[in-house]
Amino acid sequence: MYRIIYSLLLFILIPDIYIYFVHIIQRTKNKLIRFTYWVPTILLFAGYGFFIGLSGNNVLSDHSHSIGCLAVATLLFAAPKILFMICSLAGVIVHLIIRRCPRAPFNLVGMMVATVSFFNILYGALVGITRFEVKQVEYSSAHLPEGFNGYRIVQISDLHLGSWKEKPEVIAKLVELINRQQADLIVFTGDLVNQRADELDGFMEALSHLHAPDGVYSILGNHDYGTYYHWKSLKDEIYNIDHLVRKQEEMGWKLLNNEHDILHHNGDSIALIGVENDGEPPFSQFADLRRAMKGTDNMFRVLLSHNPTHWRREVLPESDIELTLSGHTHAMQMELFGHSLAALKYPEWSGMYYEGERALYVNIGIGYVGLPFRLGAWPEITVLTLHSSYK
Repeated sequence: MYRIIYSLLLFILIPDIYIYFVHIIQRTKNKLIRFTYWVPTILLFAGYGFFIGLSGNNVLSDHSHSIGCLAVATLLFAAPKILFMICSLAGVIVHLIIRRCPRAPFNLVGMMVATVSFFNILYGALVGITRFEVKQVEYSSAHLPEGFNGYRIVQISDLHLGSWKEKPEVIAKLVELINRQQADLIVFTGDLVNQRADELDGFMEALSHLHAPDGVYSILGNHDYGTYYHWKSLKDEIYNIDHLVRKQEEMGWKLLNNEHDILHHNGDSIALIGVENDGEPPFSQFADLRRAMKGTDNMFRVLLSHNPTHWRREVLPESDIELTLSGHTHAMQMELFGHSLAALKYPEWSGMYYEGERALYVNIGIGYVGLPFRLGAWPEITVLTLHSSYK
């Protein structure tokens, strides 16, 4: 935690020092104006100092909302300054090379870019995190039974309920929007909570109102195991995951832990398979795909697996599962012009991917961890319609 904080402090301080000495003191001798420039930075440093001073290993969990707000404030003030600094530095370098080239246009561009970034960040924090987007997606397969032609699945993922403690009405709105899709089946692909099962308290009633004729199915994500929380004992950690399982049962959700269920529709049947989280290191690897698939031979199969990297690591080479649904990436909560930094880590980070007729769909999730911000990567409700291409 402290390494992250110290890095953030440098992230804040470096552009401030540059702007102050290159621009502020060159343009005014007014001491009050010079001091006022540093006020946001002083307040940010005070905020980080407060959290550094708190004791215990679970500061991030116990104060997630406050730390999230501080992170947004950091992004709001530091990012525009960094962008301005880059443009200003470019002007300084070009001026040194070409003496006749003025620096003012570079500073003007820097101001424009900084202003746009400031309001985009503000929008992402105030509006973007609850700007639910319903995505209509289609998948066709010659292996899909005719009875499931037109079958509709709603997929949601990564609710991270601990981040919504201050806004329970958002989850109620989400449930209403999902039910409005009138799907045949609802699936949730992991990360229901941030760290503890008790984050579900206050949301269970709303989530129990999710409804589809064939039910609501779920799997576990890496956060659901509580491995990022410092438990007093192994017994407490085990109790936490057991408690999360029981709470999902109470909501009427069916959790698939390395198991499957058979869905029947219009006289035909398919298998819905769910595995525990199987992520790339250091994420947990608890999936038992072979066990989950047992008894589904020669059936069309839909797999729920939280981490999309599982698809290439095991699903493709060791099975013939037609369709896999995943989450996990969040698209790093920012997507611009179809691109995201998530692509640097995840080859499949959003949307539908194919290997022949076999496909993976990655839902970028509803919630957030740490940073209450989404821009471009709006919280997603996927409506997936299956089509039989059998002739």
